[in-house]
Amino acid sequence: MTQDPASPRSEIRIDTSTPHPARMYDWFLGGKDNYPVDEAMARQLLTVDARGRDMARVNRAFMHRAIRWLSAHGVRQYLDIGTGIPTEPNLHQIAQEAAPESRIVYCDNDPIVLAHAAALLRSTPEGATEYIQADAREPEVILERAGKVLDFDQPIALSMLALLHFVGDEDNAYDLVRKLVDQLAPGSYLVLSHVTGDFNPEGAAEAVAMYKARGLTLRPRSRDELAAFFDGLEFVEPGVSLTAEWHPELGEPVPVPGDEPIPGWAAVARKP
Repeated sequence: MTQDPASPRSEIRIDTSTPHPARMYDWFLGGKDNYPVDEAMARQLLTVDARGRDMARVNRAFMHRAIRWLSAHGVRQYLDIGTGIPTEPNLHQIAQEAAPESRIVYCDNDPIVLAHAAALLRSTPEGATEYIQADAREPEVILERAGKVLDFDQPIALSMLALLHFVGDEDNAYDLVRKLVDQLAPGSYLVLSHVTGDFNPEGAAEAVAMYKARGLTLRPRSRDELAAFFDGLEFVEPGVSLTAEWHPELGEPVPVPGDEPIPGWAAVARKP
């Protein structure tokens, strides 16, 4: 593992006693920036659905395709909340490859992401990237800090990928998203991907119990529940779709075993 809890960087106080979704996601993707507690829980989740690694890869590929689509449709500003630990290529690399002047703000609440912020800040000379440490449940804080880099009078793509299923009903996930979208200019976009229990309710309930036993939240949502986040917005075709099936022509198909779909929904929608 690249992060040593005893190193000077540990002054940001990374908690290695409790699993964290960002570090578990890193493990699923084959990364090294995780701890035994993250690996242990990730392996336990594989007993519920052995395709956990495939789920992470499918979500990552969706991000790449969505950013390519947005870049091709003129988006030059991005606010990515729930960034996670950097993997190559990251959002800013996809966006700036298409349009070097693109400006990106990343946001996450896990201190280990802060430890890797330098990898997130490698921008083209024409564009900009910035990282802010904040919680998705603090939209006012995020908006204030992001406004130092992004022009909220111009369109912005707001992405919250594989994030909202970690926000429970008690934190009013719909209200959080609405507060963010309300501040976006017309022509902006909302990009979401989300775990669902639609295809395996029993397995989803088991995963929820695993998270709860560790003091963590997991809130799978149905297709209709995901669609509700986009109220008042105009869906990009094909609307809410399986994460793996959103605009596959944009590249990076992820072959997965078996006939059952990867249990996740995704969508992109425009603010009129």
